[in-house]
Amino acid sequence: MSTATAEAAATLVTPRPQLPKARGRGYAMTVRALGPLILLALWWLASATGVLTDDVLASPAEVVRATGELWGNGQLPDALATSLTRSGIGLLIGLAAGLSLGIVTGFTRLGDELLDSSLQTLRTIPFLSLVPLFMVWFGINETAKVLLIAVATTFPMYVSTTAGVRNTDPKLIEAMRSFGMSRVGIIREVVLPAALPSLLAGLRLSMTLSVIALIAAEEINATAGIGYLMSQAQSYARTDILALCILIYGLLGLTADILVRLLERVLMPWRSPRGGTR
Repeated sequence: MSTATAEAAATLVTPRPQLPKARGRGYAMTVRALGPLILLALWWLASATGVLTDDVLASPAEVVRATGELWGNGQLPDALATSLTRSGIGLLIGLAAGLSLGIVTGFTRLGDELLDSSLQTLRTIPFLSLVPLFMVWFGINETAKVLLIAVATTFPMYVSTTAGVRNTDPKLIEAMRSFGMSRVGIIREVVLPAALPSLLAGLRLSMTLSVIALIAAEEINATAGIGYLMSQAQSYARTDILALCILIYGLLGLTADILVRLLERVLMPWRSPRGGTR
């Protein structure tokens, strides 16, 4: 290298990688809250100016008053407890079934050949179409409602588990087998940790669907729960209670998503968003 070339190279500035600027949690939470707050402000403004009348949708202030009324007479706490119990039991059954079936079909060739085609066929059937059949089979009791939620939440967990198990490095599995690890040990110590991102994705979808299925389940002649409050409010044209019930369903879905996000941070801290790219 000539002297001139060396001097020119020495004057060059070493490029630095453009790292995303770190954001604080407070900033991220504020940005996430902007959307709902803007919608709430638009709702209040439309009600205050008369663009949105009470017979179409009650104002936020009337919804707050309805909340106090239902909470004071005990109807809202009872309805929440009933709906959360239905959704929780159905979700647990669906997660257990989806996880078990996903491990069997994803980890064993025989399970894949025997079960996957049938489960994929059943997965394409809308769970809402099962409502009349469940009413014939189980009547209008809690069993039909819980099983409808279970069916709705099984297949997202099944698909995610199967994909996660199949994507596990086969060389790692063979290495563990060569060390004498049992099949159950391989699943517990190797396959499930490797499939954790897929499992959490399935959990998120299943929790969201548990709320959607809850709405459908509570249409099966419910005598308690948020859906029952909605049917009673519809009979008396109480748009304030109807709006409150819709908000509760939305908050349940949002809470489920937040819980999965927190679980991701605990179980996979290396994937927590730290930069400005998300």
